[in-house]
Amino acid sequence: MSKKLFVGNISWGVSDEDLKAAFAVYGEIEEAVIIKDKFSGRSKGFGFVTFVNGEDADAAVAAMDGKELDGRPLAVNEARPPKPREDRY
Repeated sequence: MSKKLFVGNISWGVSDEDLKAAFAVYGEIEEAVIIKDKFSGRSKGFGFVTFVNGEDADAAVAAMDGKELDGRPLAVNEARPPKPREDRY
C-alpha cells in the first residue's frame, strides 16, 4: 500500500526531479512534488513524496529526516490528512 511523506525545509533551488532522485534510493516513487505559490510559482519550501510501498517510505523517513539536501536539513515524516476547512462566513 502506498504511503505519502511530508518533506519540509526544502531549499528554494530544489526541483520536483531533485526531490524524487533524493528519495528514489529507498524504493519506487509514485509521485514527488514541491508545493509552489500559485501566483509567483516560487517554492513554498515543502513538498510530498509518495512511495508505492509503505515499508520503503518508513526506511526513507529513518534515513532522510535531518539529512541535508542542497545545504538544508530536511524534516521528513508521514503526511497527515488535511484538516477539514471550516466555513468562515
